[in-house]
Amino acid sequence: MSLDVPPALAEPVTRVRPWWIAALALANLGLFMGYLAPLQVLLPQQVAEVAPQSKEEALAWVAGIGALVAMVGNPIAGALSDRTTSRYGRRRPWMLAGGLLGGAALAFLAFQTSVVWIAAGWCLAQAALNSLQAAATAAVPDHVPVRQRGEVSGWIGIPQTLGVVLGVVLVTVVVTTTTSGYLLIAAIIPLLVLPFVLTAPDPRLPYKPKFTLASFWISPREHPDFFWAWITRFLMNLGNSVVLLYLLYFLQDAVGYERLFPGEQVADGLLLLILIYTAFAVLTTVTAGIVSDRLGRRKTLVTVSGVISALPALALAFWPEWTVVMIGAGVLGVGFGVYMSVDNALVTQVLPAADGRAKDLGVINIASSGPQVVAPVIAGPIVAGLGGYPVLFLTSALLALLGASLVWKIRGVP
Repeated sequence: MSLDVPPALAEPVTRVRPWWIAALALANLGLFMGYLAPLQVLLPQQVAEVAPQSKEEALAWVAGIGALVAMVGNPIAGALSDRTTSRYGRRRPWMLAGGLLGGAALAFLAFQTSVVWIAAGWCLAQAALNSLQAAATAAVPDHVPVRQRGEVSGWIGIPQTLGVVLGVVLVTVVVTTTTSGYLLIAAIIPLLVLPFVLTAPDPRLPYKPKFTLASFWISPREHPDFFWAWITRFLMNLGNSVVLLYLLYFLQDAVGYERLFPGEQVADGLLLLILIYTAFAVLTTVTAGIVSDRLGRRKTLVTVSGVISALPALALAFWPEWTVVMIGAGVLGVGFGVYMSVDNALVTQVLPAADGRAKDLGVINIASSGPQVVAPVIAGPIVAGLGGYPVLFLTSALLALLGASLVWKIRGVP
């Protein structure tokens, strides 16, 4: 390592400790509870209450504009984090601010009774939570050596799936109203971020790196591996998003969950699916990360995960039955459990420069939030009249398979 490279920008070589991983995992748990509990339960319920005759269109509009804010906010927050010279470090101030403001935005959402103000509150939440995510994501290439990134990505990927389960349980079982659900998640987010903020090392940056608006553009010609990693993630997440947006309505209208199980609510079925999905994802994500570290074959595992993830969508296109849905949830858990850890490790190996890690990961994260903008444009017309749910699931499978194949365009990572 060159002596003139500050510790904040040096390539990490020392393995991180279990407590560091656990604290970052807790922060990610708060983050994804903040994202996914509203998206899976609270927003659909709230929108259905205020706009019952146009709930599909209204939900698509709210989710889409919120995702647009996320697309812009994540790289901007990342760039500001990269240039932060606080004595508390570059990442911790942004994680703390994102956690506090994200909780405040969800508390604001709890009391909104119109689609316009619901959208406004969700945009505020997305802006804050993406600031938290930008800083938390950059902590991995800041501190974790390449040979440990698959394992660490697996451990911090578990909260991404557990966040759905815990969030849905809290807002459907522990509390029973939309308002109390928002308020409970709002209180939990900053509490889960604090352990990392208070204990994790975060070297101070002694100077501000040069920054221009042009730096947000990363040339595919100069950095082709970064480009293909972005495309792969975008397609995989788009395949997932087009289905998840309408999953609650699919169970209600196509599967007929409440007709099959009188006395139960469709949210109960959704919770069961999430539990199945999470169990299989947790069983595979850390193992897949460790295997990719030891074999050094990240692209192969990404392709395998894409093929596995496409199978449930293909099945549900032809058999929209409750048994098939439950089996599909388990298979999808295996596929995305593998994908989360391996892809997160892969993208940290194609970043253009050390002094722009959070900004560049913010650009990568557009490939996660961007599909939430595009998905309503694709899924809405399909559900409304261009083939319905069968075509929607076939589209999802095609997108996953395309993403799984394009990962082989990456040359610099095995």
